[in-house]
Amino acid sequence: MNENFGKKRLQRSRSNRLLTGVCGGIGEFIGVDANLVRLAFAVLTLLGFSGVLVYIIAWVVMPEEGAETSVAEHVIRNFQGKKSDL
Repeated sequence: MNENFGKKRLQRSRSNRLLTGVCGGIGEFIGVDANLVRLAFAVLTLLGFSGVLVYIIAWVVMPEEGAETSVAEHVIRNFQGKKSDL
């Protein structure tokens, strides 16, 4: 039996995206419409620009649907590989 059966994974959506799939992925993970998540980011942005910062952080740390690594993990692994070549 698959050990990942029934486990949700927070990841960026490929099918429910406007920009990078962050809101679609969060919506799928918590079981709400992605438009509500987008609205929350818009409100956070209007209340002091924190929505943009949170969105960028989520984009960097959330892997894309079907991918094993996030943008941050990819950058760190590439940096470590280049560092060991020195």
